[in-house]
Amino acid sequence: MTFDFKYLDHLAIKDITCKPDDGCYVWGLFFEGARWDKNTHLLGDSKPKELFSDCPTMQLVPVTNSSKEEPKTLIYKCPMYKVVSRRGTLSTTGHCTNFVMFMEVPSDREEAIWIKAGVALFLALRY
Repeated sequence: MTFDFKYLDHLAIKDITCKPDDGCYVWGLFFEGARWDKNTHLLGDSKPKELFSDCPTMQLVPVTNSSKEEPKTLIYKCPMYKVVSRRGTLSTTGHCTNFVMFMEVPSDREEAIWIKAGVALFLALRY
């Protein structure tokens, strides 16, 4: 089981009045090191002097691994953290307490570029 990520940059959260048929809507995330480009519908470079930028509303749709389609564009598996510090403690299960999951973000560049830039998503900007 995994998720299909649909970026709904054409919708404002106030325009969504009912739940989706499948999955859930997520909003209120923030990018660091990059931004969502509404014109290309892809991950893009940050604007000058902009540390954080809003991530568009997205829909997470659960799919089985066998039915997941091969993406038509390049994908950056962006790490998502609870807070900006990116550090947490290692829990007894072997997982970091700050890391949430990887989000697949469409891009027109290789994943290594975004990794070197330190691009990540955050649930909250409070330190």
